[in-house]
Amino acid sequence: MGLVSFGQPDDGIIQMSYVVEDMRKAIDHWVSKLKVGPWFLLDHFTGVDPVYRGKPSEADVSIAMAFAGHMNIELIQPNNSAASVYREIIDRRGYGFHHWGVGTWKFDQDVERYRAAGHELAFLAKVPSGGRVGYMDTTAQLSGFVEFIEL
Repeated sequence: MGLVSFGQPDDGIIQMSYVVEDMRKAIDHWVSKLKVGPWFLLDHFTGVDPVYRGKPSEADVSIAMAFAGHMNIELIQPNNSAASVYREIIDRRGYGFHHWGVGTWKFDQDVERYRAAGHELAFLAKVPSGGRVGYMDTTAQLSGFVEFIEL
C-alpha cells in the first residue's frame, strides 16, 4: 500500500462529495464558514463516454474541488435535468452529501468485488487524465455512493 500524492492511503477514502444547488454560493460558504479553499472550478463536465445505469449519459455538471487538509472536497452542481447519479440523490433527499471517492489501482477488480456484494455500477466514465471513475450504488447500506477513482 502506498500514498496518493496528497497523503491519503491509496486504497482509502480520498474524497467527500456534495451536490449543490448554486455552485458559487456553495463555494462562498465553504470558504467563509469552513476555511476550505482555494477552489478549482470546471464549469461543464460530462466525462468521456459516460454511461448511467447501462445507457449513454447526457448529464452535464459543474465540478469544484478543494482540499481540507489531506481530504479532497468536491462540489457538484447539475447543469441540466438529465437523469444521473446526482439527480437520484437530489430527487430522493435534496442537496448535500453524495459520495465518497476511493482511490484504486485495481479499478476493474474493485468494481467486480462491489458487484459481487450486490452493488450496481450506476455510473461509469473515462476522465481526461486517462483514468476512469465508477459510482457503485451503495445507497441502500450507506448514506451515499462509493466512487472508485482509478489512480
